[in-house]
Amino acid sequence: MGQVFQGGFKNIPFSPAKWPFFYGWIIIFAGILGILMSIPGQTIGVSVFTDHLISALEISRVNLSSAYMIGTILSGFCIPYAGKIYDRYGVRPVVMSAGFLMGLTLIYLSRITDIASFTSGLFSLIDPSVIILLLLTAGFFSIRFFGQGVLTMASRNMVMKWFGEKRGFANAILGITISFGFSFSPQVIDMLIRNFTWQGAWQLLGLVSVVFVMFAFIFFRDNPGIYGLLPDGKKDKKQKKDDPGIPLIKEYTLKEARSTYSFWIFNLSLALQALYITAFTFHVISIFEVNGYDHRAAITIFLPASIVAVFFHFFGSWLSDYLKLKYFLLLQIAGMVISMSALLFLDFSPVIRLILIFGKGIMQGMFGILSAVTWPKFFGVKHLGAISGYSMGWLVISSALGPFIFSLSFRLTGQYDIATGACIIIALVLFILGFKAEDVNRPKVD
Repeated sequence: MGQVFQGGFKNIPFSPAKWPFFYGWIIIFAGILGILMSIPGQTIGVSVFTDHLISALEISRVNLSSAYMIGTILSGFCIPYAGKIYDRYGVRPVVMSAGFLMGLTLIYLSRITDIASFTSGLFSLIDPSVIILLLLTAGFFSIRFFGQGVLTMASRNMVMKWFGEKRGFANAILGITISFGFSFSPQVIDMLIRNFTWQGAWQLLGLVSVVFVMFAFIFFRDNPGIYGLLPDGKKDKKQKKDDPGIPLIKEYTLKEARSTYSFWIFNLSLALQALYITAFTFHVISIFEVNGYDHRAAITIFLPASIVAVFFHFFGSWLSDYLKLKYFLLLQIAGMVISMSALLFLDFSPVIRLILIFGKGIMQGMFGILSAVTWPKFFGVKHLGAISGYSMGWLVISSALGPFIFSLSFRLTGQYDIATGACIIIALVLFILGFKAEDVNRPKVD
């Protein structure tokens, strides 16, 4: 299939080389839409449905959270293999398959009550709660794998391949639009639920996901070299068709990338943030209540933190075209330490809440840069799917473990300080190690 899409079908329904302007700008738009289509598989998209599922299925919040955690962890182990498939078959067949299967899964979840009732009747000897747990786990695995995992990874990688020297600028556009899209998505989904019920909302989102498959077939395109184009829209008649046009010393395989010191420092820093930010978001109301704040104080921190994140992401992405990425890594870890430290002293003064917001914004802004730009800049684009997929597997598994680790800390002590303190220690160690995390494959500037 990969050879078909990158061979005979590569110029169907049109050739990017014949576009009146550099097709990479269309690729950015397509990549944005592809990542936004992953929202139903992201925590921010699933969380709007949780109370409706608890009520309809008559299950506890713990059981629902357990199904979500197990499904997420399983998807995390599978995503690295999806990255290898992406490298082999290209972006179009991978995104089309992911969009179609996620759409079917959303329709499946919309009928979960009927399916659970029917399955319980077939297996009457099995506890219905076990059947519901298994059915939910399967559904959560699918939307997390195809949505949070494959759609996000493939769409972002596609954009990164079409840009070299302007990759940071392209990522800035990507990050800003996606940040606002994700920020407004809960309100949009809630509106759909109020107008069409939670089942109808999932069915509508599933239908949109299936329709998106046709959009992906028309506009998604792989490496520009396949079409005789160069990244950034450069013109060089001597460029070979299969040359991605990015000035690297070598193209790293996943095995070679994992053997480098920088890979692990960057990867572990991103994974730590995924663990912490997911745990913080999941328990945010409880965290603030423990420290003497009300529900509103917890909810209202996200918008100002997003504004800070967008500022750092935009200017940081632009600067990433010119500066070593280790400086952004150190800033990201510093943001984590600031945010985590403020969490420990949240009840000390209202000013600490502002420090928490500032640190959260910094680390989120830097995360958007490092998770997108690092792997193609360090290791090239030939095995980008395998390398980014492997890293994303770590992120997904970490994000699944974060809420559990923080809830365990609260259960044992009535506070979140133990888990937060442990994260601070790990972050400080990574900060020290980060000074030696030099850029791999950094082109020489004359």
